[in-house]
Parts: sequence; structure tokens; C-alpha cells
Amino acid sequence: MTENLGAPSTPSPFILHESRPQFDWKGHGALSLKTFRYGKTLYEAGHGHFSVDDERYLLLNEGQEYSLHIDSSVPVESFCIFFPPGFMEEIRRNALSTERELLNEPHAASYSGSMEWIERTYPLANRLGTALNQFRSSYIMGTFYGWGLEEQLHQLAIHMLDSHREVRIEIDGLDMAKPSTREELYRRIYIGHEYICAYYNRPITLTETASIAHLSVNHFLRNYKKLFGITPHQYLTELRLQAAKRLLLDTDKLVTEVCYEVGFESLGSFSTLFSKRFHTSPSQLRTKR
Repeated sequence: MTENLGAPSTPSPFILHESRPQFDWKGHGALSLKTFRYGKTLYEAGHGHFSVDDERYLLLNEGQEYSLHIDSSVPVESFCIFFPPGFMEEIRRNALSTERELLNEPHAASYSGSMEWIERTYPLANRLGTALNQFRSSYIMGTFYGWGLEEQLHQLAIHMLDSHREVRIEIDGLDMAKPSTREELYRRIYIGHEYICAYYNRPITLTETASIAHLSVNHFLRNYKKLFGITPHQYLTELRLQAAKRLLLDTDKLVTEVCYEVGFESLGSFSTLFSKRFHTSPSQLRTKR
């Protein structure tokens, strides 16, 4: 497996599809979408920490320095798409230009400057994620190639632009006076949010998470709730409970093992929170498998 793909030699996106149980890499890359199955991959990029698994994909900007780490008992399957410089800008030019402009100048240069994307993970359940999953399945099965492959990549790029616009709407929803302030605050809140997602099973603290986001604790708390509708602790608890539920249903680990593996420090509080959330105790859920 290699990630040293910052400058593809052709104008077409590069597709990486491999499986490995352990892997580490550090360097720069192209604008990319990264998905993984059958395990988790941890990325560090800029100031962010990202966990990518079966339920989420990661978007990283062109030229971003990052590292990745895979450590699994089974092979983790990667499916990543690396876009060459100017590819998305050309798609955007066609999307924003009028029919007359495209007729008069079909090969005009793209808008100056590369697009800046918000680096974060996104749910595979959204429109772009669904399209990405469908693209992966078709690519692996070999049901399209040549023109068909290129057409699907262009359609995927359109979904990326739609997703980009949705993120801009979220940013504009923050009540800061300056657009640049709203965007920077959004980025920092998401750095803290992604940190929680990546390390929910560790004894992370609120102070540590706010520090990672380069925000004061109060500033992080206040704006996190504005953006997500819940507090960081409520989200952390939900992540741990959902992870515990999966382990109880999919493994034979003892309830006590599950409790500590997902990050809870007290078996009593874990059982109480679990029963309240799922209306059944951890041990009772196990018997329902």
C-alpha cells in the first residue's frame, strides 16, 4: 500500500484499493476521499486527528501533510480516490458558468486558485457517501471502465461540490460577524469533535479536547452545542454506548471487559447509562443475540 500520490501523472483521478492488517505512512497527498472497511484507520493531518471506519469517509486537501496508522487483527480494506490538481476546479467552473460562457470558451482556464475544503470525516450515509459506496462496488466488480469510469468520477465530483455547499451553509449558521471568523471557528470545533471520535475509548478530558481545538473550554462548550445540538460529553457517552452495544452483539467479551474497552471507568455507571439508552441491561442484550 502506498499513499505517495500527491501529483498523479495523468489528468484522471488515481484509485487506491488494497488491504493490510498493519500499515504506517507519512507524507503529502492530493485532494482525496478515503474509505476503509473491516477495521479502523487513524489519521493525523494538520492539527486534526481522524478515525475512518466502515461508517465514515475522510476528505483531505491537496498538499496536506498527514500520517496514517492501521493496526488490526484482520486486513483492513482501503478504497481511496486521489484527485489531480485542477480537476475539481474544472468541475466547479462548468457548474458555475453559464451555457453561453461554456459555448464561447469551452476550454477556458479554471478559476484561479485551488479550492479549500473543510478537512473532516463525513457519514457514508450521506449522498456523497452513498455515491462513493456505489462507485467502490462497481469499481471492484469491474462493471465500468474507460468512459464509464470517467463519467462516474465526474458525477462523484458533482456530489463533492454539493457537499461543500452544505458545509458552507453550516458555517454561515454560526453567529459570528465575519465569514473568516465563522469558518475558523467551525474548523476548530470540528478538530475537537474529530478528536472525540478518534479517541472516545481513551480517558480523554474536556480540557484536553478543547486544547487540541485551540479553544478555551467555555468557548468550545458553547459553540460545540450550537453546532451539534448536544454537549461534547453527551456525544462522547453516545459513542461509547454504541460501541459497547456492537461489542456485546458481535463478540463474546465479558460485560466488564466491554465497559472498560469503550472508555467507561465504572461498571455501575456504564450499566445504568446503557439500560437508560437501550431499555435493556448489557447482560440482557447479550441473551437476545
